[in-house]
Amino acid sequence: MAEFPEGGAGERVRLMARVDGLVQAVGFRYWTVRRAEELGLTGTVRNNDDGSVDIVAEGPQTVVLEFRRWLRSPEAPGRVENVEESISRATGAFSNFQVVY
Repeated sequence: MAEFPEGGAGERVRLMARVDGLVQAVGFRYWTVRRAEELGLTGTVRNNDDGSVDIVAEGPQTVVLEFRRWLRSPEAPGRVENVEESISRATGAFSNFQVVY
């Protein structure tokens, strides 16, 4: 798992994740948008040609940590087999959370 940058729990961070497994054609992107919106995160989610899904999520560190936990949990749709991720400071590039095609 990626380490969070030093700073307070309220510091805004960016999670970049590549999710592998049975995560396409199961509503994964739309459930990801829904969960991110519930948590107040901004960012994007998109399918890749190889069957994986890419996610970029920004928000307070503690909230991003909760979102990351959800991605790896049985609550996430489909069957997540692996999550490759990196954490950095948020850029503020997004105004909402949406599916990118």
